Amino acid sequence: MSETSGGDHKRRAVLPDTPRRANPRLAAGRARALGLPTRGTTNANRLRRVDRWLVATQVPRLRDAAQPLVVDLGYGASAVTTVELAERLAPRVPGLQVVGLEIDPERVAAVAADRDPPRLDFRLGGFELAGLQPVLVRAFNVLRQYDEPSAARAWETVCARLAPGGLLVEGTCDEWGRRSAWVALDADGPLTLTLAARVADLDRPSDLAERLPKALIHHNVPGEPVHDLLRAFDAAWAAAAGLATFGPRQRWAAAAQTLADQGWPLVGSTRRWREGELTVRWSAVAPR
Repeated sequence: MSETSGGDHKRRAVLPDTPRRANPRLAAGRARALGLPTRGTTNANRLRRVDRWLVATQVPRLRDAAQPLVVDLGYGASAVTTVELAERLAPRVPGLQVVGLEIDPERVAAVAADRDPPRLDFRLGGFELAGLQPVLVRAFNVLRQYDEPSAARAWETVCARLAPGGLLVEGTCDEWGRRSAWVALDADGPLTLTLAARVADLDRPSDLAERLPKALIHHNVPGEPVHDLLRAFDAAWAAAAGLATFGPRQRWAAAAQTLADQGWPLVGSTRRWREGELTVRWSAVAPR
């Protein structure tokens, strides 16, 4: 991953605007923990698709780091997905440390039994990352409640606190983790967009539009690049209908190959396609 979007990625990181849904109870803590709590919905295995991608693509980044620290930002009412993240990465990353951050003190207190420092810990924190400097941040279903400018500033706030060469992976998924989309960013800005799904549940690839990250979801309209991508993917999917006999993953992979043949800058191996993923460079979908 090397390409970034155009624009000014050197702007000073600032506190995101407060969403309309205020929470006065947490106002006194915002100086230390930036942001607002999520709904907290958490189901076991909900983030398996992004975790599968992290294991496949980001293990070298973690292994090369002097301190392979991962932050799970906004883990919700249960720590189950943070524990799963640690369990999936630890066998491949010696010395891995995972810290779950939540802005709600009650949620942090509730997961005391899941702590296993230094391998796994939980702290009060938000976009400022509690003063940590991680190599990797996973932030899922955190920015849905913010408006687009506020979400962009949250990106900047987090990325300014990454370790050198660090990465933020920010996205959304449905409650059961069957449909997901995420953006990978470094200190210079967005790098890629990934779409991932249980392909057997899709009528067409554009069903994933409802899971687009905040930076893109309102740009899925004619004339915008992400809309062009989804329309092209739907057309390629329709053209590959004959391969449905061999399974939906084969059909997805064939549609992805069509996109690559058309010049869409896809990233990653064809094996990722067979996993129900498609990753494209951000430069191809960045809002106009």
